[in-house]
Amino acid sequence: MNGTMKDAAAELKEILDRFLETRSSLLEAAAEALSASLRAGGKILVFGNGGSAAEAQHFTAELVNGLSRRDQAPIPAAALTTDTSCLTAIGNDRSFAEIFSRQIEALGRPGDVALALTTSGGSPDVVEALRSARAKGLVTLALTGSGGGEAAGLADLLLDVPSCSVPRVQEAHLFLLHLLAERLEAGV
Repeated sequence: MNGTMKDAAAELKEILDRFLETRSSLLEAAAEALSASLRAGGKILVFGNGGSAAEAQHFTAELVNGLSRRDQAPIPAAALTTDTSCLTAIGNDRSFAEIFSRQIEALGRPGDVALALTTSGGSPDVVEALRSARAKGLVTLALTGSGGGEAAGLADLLLDVPSCSVPRVQEAHLFLLHLLAERLEAGV
């Protein structure tokens, strides 16, 4: 077991090192896009499925409550994964593929940021949400696994983690989300 844990830690470190070596300018651009939206009065709408849904909620909690600076004003952000009545009504009455796009149509405004979290980049509900966000004039940002899947072509900014391992991609996403939260708290 100990070797397995060390192997996983080494794999994650290698993935993060590779990401930061090859995509740090994209991470800076993402931080600036989020900050620019907030400065203009926008908000951040975050969504994903499964573990990515949990990370969406985690990220928005860090922004609204404060990651490390509790004295700071809350940052306007919402996880589109939390309203079970809305999710189930849309899924039942329309289509599961519309659970996020319908919310973006209702809540999103031009200049807001739609932040998709998806390891595969191909989840139909995430892809549809990115399409809706683009159509409404939101900035689209996607955190994905290697290559970005279908989400890559719909993201203004793609932060694709160079791995296809779901656990490692999700661990890397959480690290990147914390970096982004720290930058927003610092007032990028």
